[in-house]
Amino acid sequence: MEVKGFVHKYGDHVDTDVIIPARYLATQNHKELAAHCMEDIDASFTARVKEGDIMVAGANFGCGSSREHAPIAIKASGISCVIAATFARIFYRNAINIGLAILECPAAAAGIREGDEVAVDFDTGLITNLTRGETYQSEPFPPFIKDMIAKGGLMASLASKEAEE
Repeated sequence: MEVKGFVHKYGDHVDTDVIIPARYLATQNHKELAAHCMEDIDASFTARVKEGDIMVAGANFGCGSSREHAPIAIKASGISCVIAATFARIFYRNAINIGLAILECPAAAAGIREGDEVAVDFDTGLITNLTRGETYQSEPFPPFIKDMIAKGGLMASLASKEAEE
């Protein structure tokens, strides 16, 4: 599986409170969460993001609280993949659980710039910066996680397995 999109770039220690501010946590509506994604650090994000775009960030992305609202808001905004130098562990797991593709790759996080066009091959872990002609290697997901993400997350994956039985 491969995705391609334009990059929205952020720095280190982007916490869940700026991904989706706490004042919007009363809703479970994914479109409403997406409408406020990143607004406290990038007021123009929701106006600029397009379906399939890619988010790139530095170290410790998704630190802070353990809410699933943060990866839901990112995914619902249209982001197809988040690449970061490192992820906070609970964000990493929540992203997989809701079907948001994420890759850790410090070199890509450092080399990719805002607005670059990037392609990601989830089967090989290869990240290609089409704008700059650079490639980066991340660790690909094992097949069961790729399958989980492709099906839309943990609950959708479990439902599909039950339907097959």
